[in-house]
Amino acid sequence: MPLKDKVLEILEENRGRSVSGNKIAVPLGMTRSAVWKAVKQLREEGYTITAVTNRGYCLTSDNDILNEPSIYSYLRTERLGRKMDVFKSVDSTNSFAKSLAQLGAVHGTTVIAEQQTSGRGRHGKKFYSPNNQGIYMSVVVRPGLSVDYAMTITSCAAVAVAEAIETVSGLECGIKWVNDIYAGGKKLCGILTEAAIGVEQGGLEYAIIGIGINVSNMIFPKDIEDIATSIRAETGKNVNRSQLAAEILNSLEYHLDNITSQEFLSEYRRRSILIGKRISLTRNEITENVECIGIDGFGKLLIRKDDGSEEAISGGIVSLLE
Repeated sequence: MPLKDKVLEILEENRGRSVSGNKIAVPLGMTRSAVWKAVKQLREEGYTITAVTNRGYCLTSDNDILNEPSIYSYLRTERLGRKMDVFKSVDSTNSFAKSLAQLGAVHGTTVIAEQQTSGRGRHGKKFYSPNNQGIYMSVVVRPGLSVDYAMTITSCAAVAVAEAIETVSGLECGIKWVNDIYAGGKKLCGILTEAAIGVEQGGLEYAIIGIGINVSNMIFPKDIEDIATSIRAETGKNVNRSQLAAEILNSLEYHLDNITSQEFLSEYRRRSILIGKRISLTRNEITENVECIGIDGFGKLLIRKDDGSEEAISGGIVSLLE
């Protein structure tokens, strides 16, 4: 770990409180001059660090730059996020995490970025990922499940994200099958799960859970400004993104560890914005209007057609009808 990151770790542990240069230098085996240079580097990266004579350095509480030490300070997991890389920018956290998974990355390996230059959503859509305004993270999981459970991983992640947002910001969120988090009638977060099948074991080799959340965005591109929102837009508050990222991992680990019990499905159903509503369903370029009547035990959408027949569907594009 670079010396500046070690200094940052100590400052994060004492966020909002002053730490003398000597108390930083001694345990790290540094000189006070080296501490000053590390602080200077951190300031150049955007951290607000005050310095008061005879008191030391203080990382102010309003800093909101994503970094490993800050996220770790809120983390309660055993495995998720314990191997983590945080980047200023990547093309796609899912693509990066997938490359790590193919090289044998362990369960819980997490990739987070301040910005994505080629963020991806379902059906090949682009995911708007501006710098310093959201959380863009992907988690490698090796759950040891059969292929039947592939869809439930996304459902499980949706519940975890909704719970984390509510815990950190107080904003209650709904879930639009299968992978979108909604607030105020608009999309707040998208989830993209990509799975690899193990031929020999006949189950999931690994899955990449990609999560993109609009946190502080107040302005969106014209093509999505009527359908997208952010935590700040809905609450008027700024939230600590490191805390939110950690809380997602905390909640996700709990639900993944208990995924076969399907207990998360009751919360998924409670938060569903589709159950009991008329929806438009598009599959294989054919669109029909149906009624959503529930979510089954494997996360499939239960629909009732106008002729009275019922079906459980695992794929398609849905939207609420007015």
